[in-house]
Amino acid sequence: MTEEIQKVPALPEGWLAVESLDIEAQGVAHKADGKVVFIEGALPFELVTANVNRKKNNWEQATLTAVHRESSQRVRPACPHFGLHAGACGGCKMQHLHVGAQVAIKQRVLEDNLWHLGKVKAENLLRPIEGPAWGYRYRARLSVRYVHKKGVVLVGFHERKSRYVADMTVCHVLPPHVSAMLVPLRELIGALDARETCPQIELACGDDVTALVLRHLEPLSADDTARLRAFAARHPGVQWWLQPKGPDTVHRLDEGGPALAYALPEFGITMPFKPTDFTQVNPHINRVLVSRALRLLDAQRQERVIDWFCGLGNFTLPIATQAREVLGIEGSEVLVARSRENYKRNQADVQAGRSLAATEFVARNLFEMTPELLTRDGSADKWLVDPPREGAFALAKALADLHQQPELRGGWTPPRRIVYVSCNPATLARDAGLLVHQAGYRCTAAGVVNMFPHTAHVESMAVFELA
Repeated sequence: MTEEIQKVPALPEGWLAVESLDIEAQGVAHKADGKVVFIEGALPFELVTANVNRKKNNWEQATLTAVHRESSQRVRPACPHFGLHAGACGGCKMQHLHVGAQVAIKQRVLEDNLWHLGKVKAENLLRPIEGPAWGYRYRARLSVRYVHKKGVVLVGFHERKSRYVADMTVCHVLPPHVSAMLVPLRELIGALDARETCPQIELACGDDVTALVLRHLEPLSADDTARLRAFAARHPGVQWWLQPKGPDTVHRLDEGGPALAYALPEFGITMPFKPTDFTQVNPHINRVLVSRALRLLDAQRQERVIDWFCGLGNFTLPIATQAREVLGIEGSEVLVARSRENYKRNQADVQAGRSLAATEFVARNLFEMTPELLTRDGSADKWLVDPPREGAFALAKALADLHQQPELRGGWTPPRRIVYVSCNPATLARDAGLLVHQAGYRCTAAGVVNMFPHTAHVESMAVFELA
């Protein structure tokens, strides 16, 4: 963005000049006395007035009331439920900002975090990974509420800063066929005998199947299950799953039909999954993300690679099409068993003449990693690290300890290259600081991945080379 706040001798009383946008998509301004004001709905380079609704000693929080000079990056939100007004959906925060500017701001957030939290500056900035701005959200947790006084059912995301469910009829970040089902779902739940005891529908879309997981607090009647089946019959590709208690109780209403799965066609891999499994929300971006991660990793046929926090094998199985040997490590025995199943299934159905490398999956508590445990899994030429929001601090710390205390290594050698995929720029920056300043690595590249357009969520990727 090239706009600049023009030097204004004196702003009218109550006006604020917005300087930047924070990670929560709030405009950042300063009052005449230097106090910071965070303004919901305001964009960089705008002149605005705002209503302060929270005050602290060093900052205030406010809501936009008027824009006196608009940013050129301000756009009309596509969603009729977006806004700052009461009842507005809280699912997206940045629809009023041009999607290209959203990406630029996320890139700046990544760079700022790397420098301020880790004292790390990437040698090269990767081109942002971008994809469809709408219809991308293939996973979602939709809240359900029967409003007894009005006799209506609401299905959707929560209102902004509220426990109430937004009165939604469409959602442009959901796939179009799912958005089109919001009103029919409201009608369906309203017709159920159990309409007051069904608080949630979890959505998971595969390439050919749309799974809807109905959370129900009481057993469903025969009439209700018949209504669910009739709904699925009217909406091709829909499968109903039921969740009477915790996540372990999720099961199909009816067996048969295609399995829930997504493909990574570049590698000839198909990934079956359950609707409550963790998979990437945005499959379009995930395919590009996996492709870029593997290009940056550049695994060779003679190399051994470890995939830390491997999940169901989203990166592990593609790596197995390129390396000599792969080790996938995850914190859950259940996930490890599922990863083995996915490996065997793809090994038996390798496409385009490709074969999968020898691949093993093991369970480890990756948040209690030590130098001894790290060396026990053996040396690897390269690592792929894809942790949850908490990051991979214990892993990075163990690597740093081995660098600083060579006597602990034995015959173990550190990886020459690490590709780190992150869903939290703050924990990435923290871990990058350890890798660069204590473990002997250089940060050769970093960039953002716009996995969640119109939200303030920042996904990113960084590459570390042994110095």
